[in-house]
Amino acid sequence: MKAKELFTKELQKQVVAAIETAELNTSGEVRVHLDDKCKGDVLDRAAYVFEKLEMQKTEQRNGVLFYLAVQDKKFAILGDAGINQKVPENFWEEIKSEVIENFKKGDFAEGLSSGIIKAGEQLKAHFPYQEDDVNELDNEISFDDEL
Repeated sequence: MKAKELFTKELQKQVVAAIETAELNTSGEVRVHLDDKCKGDVLDRAAYVFEKLEMQKTEQRNGVLFYLAVQDKKFAILGDAGINQKVPENFWEEIKSEVIENFKKGDFAEGLSSGIIKAGEQLKAHFPYQEDDVNELDNEISFDDEL
């Protein structure tokens, strides 16, 4: 199944709502990118997507990418330098494990949404919302045919 078929408009709305909720109390930024297939190593591909989406250009380097290749069942969470300096060493792996548990049940949107909310809580702790905060990155899900 293709990513755009799996993530219907309704499920995309659910994930975008989770991003908006996660970003309410933080200056951190969250993006979700979905591929049908992963071209190479999952972390290499996630890093490539991170760069193509210009996530490294946030002022505090506090962007987080949730990357999923639907057909290959590959998943990665990639945080930028600013957040990686602050979160516990195994933080992304803990979130990843929880997300994958939902994936195993076929709950892809729920898995991403719960992981995004958890990431938002961590972002809030280290990068609280600023009065002059602006949404630096698009909240919409991106797909491989858009890069």
